[in-house]
Formats: sequence, C-alpha cells, structure tokens
Amino acid sequence: MTRSNIKRQSNVKHRPPTGSPGRRRRPLWQHCRPVPEPLPFDPIAEARRQWRKHWGAGPEPSMVAVTSIMRAEQILTARLKELLEPWGLTFPRYEALMLLYYSREGSLPLGKMGARLQVHPTSVTNTIDGLEKLGYVERTRHERDRRTTLASITGSGRKAAEEATAVLNRERFGTAPLTRGELEQLFDLLRKLRSGADDFRER
Repeated sequence: MTRSNIKRQSNVKHRPPTGSPGRRRRPLWQHCRPVPEPLPFDPIAEARRQWRKHWGAGPEPSMVAVTSIMRAEQILTARLKELLEPWGLTFPRYEALMLLYYSREGSLPLGKMGARLQVHPTSVTNTIDGLEKLGYVERTRHERDRRTTLASITGSGRKAAEEATAVLNRERFGTAPLTRGELEQLFDLLRKLRSGADDFRER
C-alpha cells in the first residue's frame, strides 16, 4: 500500500454504527423518508382510478406495476443510503466493494467489473474513484498486461464491507415489512422480467 493511500485512509472519518447486531431495535432507516409526511391516500391507487376512467382497464395493471416499482426504488434507495452512510458508501459503491471482496485475488479489471455490475464503463470509473478516495480500493496495473487497470480492495475496504454487510443483513436491506416468502416471490417475478430483457442467459 502506498504512503499516500495510508494517509488518505487515516483522514477518512466515518460514524460508527450504533447498537448491537443481536439486539432487537428500531430500524436504522425508520426516520429516513423520501417525502416529508405520509399522504392521506395512495397516489398510485388514485392514478389507477384515473387511468381506468380515461384509458380503460387494459393498460391499468402495467401502469400500476411500473409506477409501484419506480416508487419502491426511491424508498429502498433512501433506506440504503441511510444504512450505508456511516461508511461513506452508496449502494453502487457497496456492490462494487462486495464484488472485489468476493473475488479470488481481491482485485478485478475495471472492464470486468462493469460487465458484472451491468453498468457503463464511465459509471465504474466514477464508483472506483469514490472508493479510492475513501481508502477502500486502490488502482494497480495487471502483472501480465500493463494496459489493464485493476481495482484492488484494501484492508480498510474489507473491514468496511464486513461491517456494512452485517448492518444490511440485520436490517434486511431495508425491505420491511415484506416477509421472507414475499421477497422470494418478488425476486421470482422480477427475475422473469430481467430474463425477458436478456439481462442474463443461463447455460
């Protein structure tokens, strides 16, 4: 590890997570709301009523499903941001960090990371830039191909990955109040959508 990386890690300050994993407690994200106050009605249900009135019942299920998914993304993004904030992580940064954490050598070419994370190369570069500033990752050159840049996880990165994952597991990735069975069902439904879009092809 270079002297500059060591210095950079020592200057990074994170708020340590509170509470113990084994004790039942209020969800960390409970006070984090994408909007200030709850509405007195379900806006998507109201949109469904208006859609049926103006366009008929045919496209209604598609509209409410897509709108619900987009709103759920906002809710989960806000919850995950709150959970990961003590380590300076966003969820894209966390995904990249875990990809390196689970890799055999703790390092991967940036191009391969982009393919695995299914994001544009520019997004990978920006994500690694953020992780590098936090001292969680450092860029290195491939031993056999000097043209290839590797992202390598640092000791601080491994520690942050383990601590953040412990909190996400405890808080069920912010998915309450959905049950285990409902989450499995949701995964199966969305997997069908992803497969239909050629998101992956199983061999």
